[in-house]
Amino acid sequence: MSKPRKVPGASPGSAAVVERQEQRLKPPPLYQVVMLNDDFTPMEFVVLVIQQYFSKDFETATQIMLKVHQHGRGVCGVYAKDVAATKVEQVMAAARQAGHPLQCVMEAV
Repeated sequence: MSKPRKVPGASPGSAAVVERQEQRLKPPPLYQVVMLNDDFTPMEFVVLVIQQYFSKDFETATQIMLKVHQHGRGVCGVYAKDVAATKVEQVMAAARQAGHPLQCVMEAV
């Protein structure tokens, strides 16, 4: 129960009850990390990257790679904005280091 508190502008001797309003925080917006197809990056490399940076098992990583290969794009995971941006940077850095043109982007869900 709220404790009576003096409110500026109220007449002397009167008390006002101020109720506490609960603040509801909404969850942060989510972003999906999407890998894009190219004609040069080896499928094996794509599978390894998915396993390493998205913690997917071999079968799941292979399914995502095939989706990228057949449909031009595949979702590797859905994360908060900072995490998604970090994952994109990690994938792009690994691809550059290996000399592959693999592209990875993040999109709002």
